[in-house]
Amino acid sequence: MTESHTSVLVVGGGPVGLALSCLLSGHGVDHMLIEAHPATSRHPKARGVSARSMEIFRRIGLEEAVRAAGLPPEQVHFYRGRDLVDPDHVRTGLAREPDEGPEHTPSPGLICSQDVLEPLLLRRAEELPGSRVRFGTRLVSFTDDGSGVRAVVEERATGRRNHLWADWLVGCDGAASTVRAGAGIAMEGPTGLGRYLSIRFEAPLGRVVADRASASYFLTVPGRGGFMAVDNDRHWIYQYPLGADAAADPTDHRLLAGLVRTAAGIPDLDVTIRDTMTWRMDARLADAYRRSRVLLAGDAAHVIPPTGGHGMNTGIGDADNLAWKLAAVIAGYADEALLDTYGDERRPLARQVIDISMANATSRAGYRIDDELLLTAAYRSAAVIPDPDSADAPGPLNASGYRPGCRPGERVPHVRLAGGPAEVTSTLDLIGPGFTLLVADGDPEWQRQAEAVRQAGIPLTLRTIRTGAQREAEPGRWAGMLGTEHADAALLVRPDGHIAWRGARPADLSTLPALVRRVLATP
Repeated sequence: MTESHTSVLVVGGGPVGLALSCLLSGHGVDHMLIEAHPATSRHPKARGVSARSMEIFRRIGLEEAVRAAGLPPEQVHFYRGRDLVDPDHVRTGLAREPDEGPEHTPSPGLICSQDVLEPLLLRRAEELPGSRVRFGTRLVSFTDDGSGVRAVVEERATGRRNHLWADWLVGCDGAASTVRAGAGIAMEGPTGLGRYLSIRFEAPLGRVVADRASASYFLTVPGRGGFMAVDNDRHWIYQYPLGADAAADPTDHRLLAGLVRTAAGIPDLDVTIRDTMTWRMDARLADAYRRSRVLLAGDAAHVIPPTGGHGMNTGIGDADNLAWKLAAVIAGYADEALLDTYGDERRPLARQVIDISMANATSRAGYRIDDELLLTAAYRSAAVIPDPDSADAPGPLNASGYRPGCRPGERVPHVRLAGGPAEVTSTLDLIGPGFTLLVADGDPEWQRQAEAVRQAGIPLTLRTIRTGAQREAEPGRWAGMLGTEHADAALLVRPDGHIAWRGARPADLSTLPALVRRVLATP
């Protein structure tokens, strides 16, 4: 056996693990990712990429590639009918269309199936510095002694085993997480809410749905399930419900093709079955997101019903929240108590997402996909310094709709910028990779405040909304976001884009460093 060291060992190479790898690289963290499977997923699985996930992909330089690989925006609709040729079908859009009202994000969500998304994330993870990605490698066992984790990993092709010493271990290894089991963290919540056979097939359905192209096709006939578009042409998924009176042999392609033809309403449809996957709908939440040196993210921490499309996106948000905190602790300018705020912030959010998804699953009237739900996340933890007047702040999510604001805990709002560098068209582009002090104008006193934080060993960049040629595309928009009572306030923004503090310029140069240390749980 050989023995090596890494700061962070990430177990699981799905969308959450790969996103975490990209984010850790962006923060300069040495890490290794292992995935037991030899390659990325061949099955579409999750498909909806929400606006908040697209903002995270924008930050890691992946937005354009994902958008190019996804369905065209005009196809992000939801069909309901007896079958695919029902003349009385109903077709609805998102809960809020991108061009409906003020622009809330520079990166609206889209449909990009997991078998297409994962290779894009893998390629980005491999080209960024600081990562070592090992597919075909499984976690055999690990021990956590409180100062680090000693893991045994195995190369599946050769059977060769190696010792790996990691400062931190993150389980992104799915609902049956080996990491979660090894850490002794329990899951709570119901299982077996539904069982489905997911059939990936090819059929010339593009011309059939040309006037009703949608992302999902829900069949109103009980027991028929629904179709998910991969390309809205030849590549499709049929979700067949497996109830007490419904069964299907996944190896009998003739039978499966018949199920597809019946559900589509086209008896002579030419169907080629590619593969199948049986899955179960659960709604479960881990009792804790951290135990000593072990942390959980994605399905290892929460199993969310797919009714709403929030499961993968909640996991990507986990990765974004966790990456900067690990980076700060590893770099030494944050206490490891900062990592406790990861669960404090993300677990209540997952609980609410599960509840929303469960309500969708039981709704007889159907539901609409809320692309902006995760934009409403408002954290309340020791890593946020609340305003004196924000005791009644909503959280963790506002299911009634996104209302942009600048209260601590909220995501910094998007304001369209013009006149600056081509890659900076939103206030979101001004954030990171360390802390950001965001102010309206270039008051030189703020520069002294920012330098005092940097002198304390904490990475911070001062950014202004109006500097030189760079301006708000809509004058007065930023002031409107701040509100009249905070017109001259600065925002201290965390690397994940959430506001840690809002306030006027302190008179004492020691005040701002002390506030940042408070956020970082550093004495």
